[in-house]
Amino acid sequence: MEEQHGRFDPNKRRVNQPRPLRRTPTQDGSRVKPEPHLAAVVEHLNQARVACAGDIMLDHFVYGDVSRISPEAPVPVLGIKRQESMLGGAGNVVRNLHALGCGIGFFGILGDDAPAAEIERSLAALSGCQWSLERENGRRTTVKTRYIAAGQQLMRADVETSGIAGEAVLGKVLSAFTAALPDCNAVLLSDYAKGLLSGTNAQHFIRAARAAGKPVVVDPKGRDFQRYRGATVIKPNLKELGEAVGASVSEPAMQEAAARQLLQELDVEFLLVTCGSAGMMLASRDGPVTRFPALAREVFDVSGAGDTVAEVLAAGLGSGASITAAVEAANLAAGIVVSKLGTAVVSRSEMVHELQHRSVVSAGDKILRHDELAEQVRTWRERGLRIGFTNGCFDLLHPGHLSLLETARKHCDRLVVAVNSDESVRRLKGPGRPVQDETARALVLASLRCVDAVVVFEADTPLELIALLRPALLVKGRDYRPEEVVGADLLPAWNGELLLVDIVPDQSTAQTVSRLSNPQR
Repeated sequence: MEEQHGRFDPNKRRVNQPRPLRRTPTQDGSRVKPEPHLAAVVEHLNQARVACAGDIMLDHFVYGDVSRISPEAPVPVLGIKRQESMLGGAGNVVRNLHALGCGIGFFGILGDDAPAAEIERSLAALSGCQWSLERENGRRTTVKTRYIAAGQQLMRADVETSGIAGEAVLGKVLSAFTAALPDCNAVLLSDYAKGLLSGTNAQHFIRAARAAGKPVVVDPKGRDFQRYRGATVIKPNLKELGEAVGASVSEPAMQEAAARQLLQELDVEFLLVTCGSAGMMLASRDGPVTRFPALAREVFDVSGAGDTVAEVLAAGLGSGASITAAVEAANLAAGIVVSKLGTAVVSRSEMVHELQHRSVVSAGDKILRHDELAEQVRTWRERGLRIGFTNGCFDLLHPGHLSLLETARKHCDRLVVAVNSDESVRRLKGPGRPVQDETARALVLASLRCVDAVVVFEADTPLELIALLRPALLVKGRDYRPEEVVGADLLPAWNGELLLVDIVPDQSTAQTVSRLSNPQR
C-alpha cells in the first residue's frame, strides 16, 4: 500500500517483509506481567500497514432535545438540533487505524446508492488509506441511524441488505485484496454479518493472507466459527464464545475450556476473549491462558470497543510487537474508548497519555493540548455535562484564585482552566513575571479537585479557545464588567452564560510579590 489515499492501485506497491510473530510468556500463566516497553510498542503502532476486509456501513447520528410526549402516540418528540455521519462497522476500524497513523488498505462491498457515495468520500478524506469497494446491484448500503437526546440513545433505525455477496463482486474484492498483501504486514477481517465474509467467503481471505505469510486477526460474528479456520487470532466476546461452543461460559474455568476447544477445532494460534468488566483472556494453542484486567476508569459507552481492540491488536502484530504486548496495547485502548460516547476512536497520543497517567502519580494527566481538550470537551458535552471555562495567569495561587475556581465548579459539571503561557504573562504583566513558569502553574491548578482540565495558551486572550470549546459557562471575577470579559460576546451563539464571581479583597499575586520583596511592610 502506497503512503497515500484513494482507490487501491495494484500496480503501485512497495514490498515489505513481515516481522515474525513473537510470543511473550508470563511467569504464572494466569495474570499478565506488564510489558516493560509498552510505551515503545504504542509509539511504533504507526509502522503497521494493515489490510482490512469487512462490512462497512454509515453511522448516522441525530441529536436533539425532548421536552414533550407526542399526542399521537406515547413516544417522545425529538426536536432535532444537529445531525452527523461517520464511517461505521468495519469503517470504524479504518477510522481507528487512521488515528493510530497506520497505513491502511480497505476492501468491501457497497450498494449502488447515495450512502455508498458518502462512504467513499469519507474514505477519500483519510490520508494513508487506500480502498477498493465494489458496488453490487440490488444491495442497500447499511446505514444505522441513532436518535440521541441528553446523551441518551432513544432508538436506532437500520437500513441494510445482509445477504451473502455474489460470486462476481466477491471475486473482484478478493482480487484487489490479494494484490495488496505483499505491501502489508497484518490482515484484519471485520465481520458484521452483512455479506462480505458470510458463508465460506472468509476462508478465501484467510487462505490468501496466510499463503502470503501475514498474521490474520478476525473480529467474528455469529455462531459458526468454522469459517474462520486457520486465522492467527480470533477475537470473540463472552457471548460469542458461549454461542460458538454451545455451552455456558459464566465461570473462568468454563471460559478457558471453551477457548481450548475452539483452538483445537479451528486450528488457530490464539483466541482473545473480551470479558467486559472482567477484562480480557488470551488463550494460546501452545501456552497458558493469560488474563488482562479491565483498565477503564469510567465506562459510558461500549459502542465500537470491539473494533478498537481488533484494530490495535492487528496494528500491534503488524508493527512487530509480541502477542502479549499487542493485547496489552489493545486493552489499554479499550479502556480509553469506553469512556467516550458513541463509536469513537483512540489515537496513539491518547494511549501514551494514558500510560503516563498510570505510571506516574501526577496531576499532569489533566493538562491537555488544544486538540486533546477539544476532544475531551466534546465527549463531556455529548454525555450531557455542563462545561465551565475560566482563564488567567494564576501566578502564585492564592485564596482569591481558589474562591473563584471553587465557585465556578459549583455552577458546572466540568471546569476547564486556561493558563497564559510565560511569554503571554510577560507581555501582560511586564518583566519579572511570571514568578512560576507555565508548567508549574499548570500542575498546581491541575492538582485541585475543582479543576477538571488545564490548557496553556500563547495568545494574550483566550478568545480562540473559547470559540473552539463553546463552554456553557464563562467565569471571571466581579472586578470585570460584562462587556470587558473576553469571549462574552460569543456566548449568545450557543446559549452560553456569563458568571461574575465576587473577589476576595486584598488577595492578588502582585500584593504577594510586593510583600516578598519588602518583608518589613
